[in-house]
Amino acid sequence: MNDILRRQALALLKRFYGYTDFYPLQWEVIDCVMSGKDAVVLMPTGGGKSICYQIPALLSDGCAIVVSPLLSLMKDQVDALLANGVPAAAINSTNNDSVNHEILEQVYAGRIKLLYISPERLLSEMQSWASDMKISLIAIDEAHCISQWGHDFRPEYTQLSVLKDRFPSVPVMALTATADRLTRQDISKQLGIPEAQLFIDSFDRPNIELRVAANVSGKQKLSRIIELIDSSKGGCGIIYCLSRKNVETLTSRLTALGYKAASYHAGLPNDERERVQQEFLNDDIQIVCATIAFGMGINKSNVRWVIHNNMPKNMESYYQEIGRAGRDGLPAVALMFYSFGDVQALMSFAHDSGQSAVNIEKLHRIQQYAESTVCRRRILLNYFNERYDRDCGNCDVCAAPPERIDGTIICQMALSAVIRTGEKVGFTMLIDILRGSRKADLVAAGFDKIKTYGVGHDLSFAAWNAYLLQMLQLGIIDVAYEDSNHIHITPYGREVLVGKSPVQLSKFHYENKFNTQAKQLKESTQLSFDDALFALLKETRYALAKAQHIAPYLIFSDKVLQVIASNRPVSRSEFASLYGIGERKTALYWRQFTSVVINYMNSNK
Repeated sequence: MNDILRRQALALLKRFYGYTDFYPLQWEVIDCVMSGKDAVVLMPTGGGKSICYQIPALLSDGCAIVVSPLLSLMKDQVDALLANGVPAAAINSTNNDSVNHEILEQVYAGRIKLLYISPERLLSEMQSWASDMKISLIAIDEAHCISQWGHDFRPEYTQLSVLKDRFPSVPVMALTATADRLTRQDISKQLGIPEAQLFIDSFDRPNIELRVAANVSGKQKLSRIIELIDSSKGGCGIIYCLSRKNVETLTSRLTALGYKAASYHAGLPNDERERVQQEFLNDDIQIVCATIAFGMGINKSNVRWVIHNNMPKNMESYYQEIGRAGRDGLPAVALMFYSFGDVQALMSFAHDSGQSAVNIEKLHRIQQYAESTVCRRRILLNYFNERYDRDCGNCDVCAAPPERIDGTIICQMALSAVIRTGEKVGFTMLIDILRGSRKADLVAAGFDKIKTYGVGHDLSFAAWNAYLLQMLQLGIIDVAYEDSNHIHITPYGREVLVGKSPVQLSKFHYENKFNTQAKQLKESTQLSFDDALFALLKETRYALAKAQHIAPYLIFSDKVLQVIASNRPVSRSEFASLYGIGERKTALYWRQFTSVVINYMNSNK
């Protein structure tokens, strides 16, 4: 039965999306919900989360309800589905009552396969839905919003637990790209799906080069930004700023230099923000300078770079925001500027927040990331509890690596002390134990009697602090926020403790200045294609999009255009066989794009 279902699913995948196989875990998730089970799905931005509920919706009778937090996110998803020939709609405040009523009538009639709706609207309307509405599944997108531990907690999401009471036989799927251990545990609890199967794909986005530049002056920062923009050969990107003033200032400087840049922040009128977002989607604007309010609903596949003009407030926000680059899988760059002034400003915000202790600790983690001499991808992935025990080769630290030492014994000393204290100490107490301190609270707890007391007396407090931070960043230890920030040992750490896994650490230096001039890495290997033909295909895509009043990437992503430029199809069958081209888009566009290929080949004989 599963083989038959998989063949049906693959046929739909090719027909509507132009793909011949699923990404890792997609089929497993689809199989789970098609069996009527609940699921919590963690996949990176651009990792194909939407396929996990869209294919089951197409396979099943009735309509899938997709809960989404933003109007822009709903519109983007619905537009993309309609462009692929999938019947979808959204009920929201941008429609008048008669339009929303007509959409519901189509749902009852079985003509809509996916219905997008906000959590507030769903909670207010579902009681009035007729009992004969056939719901195939309920998908909760951006599910980290439901957790008090998440970086974007939204109180209205916590009421979604009633869905399982109201529709007990309908499978519920929670999806997010940003959830640490505590957040994903809380998602299942808050939604009332404790038996949900957990699917965790790799958080790795290997095509994104990670860079950090510390304590760069304003003039140098602008120069670095311009250098990155120019190196992308006309590619578009987003610059995130901490304040509206910074947004406006940077936009003015870039436009004065001739770049197509625009501002986006909460102080602008709604129609202005919508105009900027739409022009960015349409490739009419190359650069958006924005506060963090921009981008959550952006599915634009050809963003080539994301710059943080200031350090973000936590790792979750940083990961989500850099994930807007390179969604097509092609090389992209994430550059973060960092200064102590950023830390001071964000610390003030954290103190004033409703969860100051958690937010301050999360701020410390992103600061440690910015200051680290450890491979940045290792830190980022280990933060999300994904073991990554090698250097990535695609970050600034890997490009200019610091001096390394065999840190296995250092790690084993610390891990042994953690074990002997019952994993009931934090950083400071652990260092005091290792250095043989006689502090009253240490002696009162009896920690001066354990075997590893004073074993690291020859290292300074600063050195131990630096090495413990590296152990945290490498995923050898973890900090339990819910347990008084005590240090816990990870499965990887237990391997290190018993000598199964040696560890390389960056050697601590008292004058350990952060390297802000890391050399640029070589570009990742790209598909071999003709740049001139690719440019002509982009022009054709842009013209078609303008004529249809849609965003160019809704026609084809840059990656698909590169596939066309590489394979040079000259017939409908050749065009239809290519990656990312489904039935509907073949019918709509094969003549236009193959004509470009044929004309180009004839003119270059």
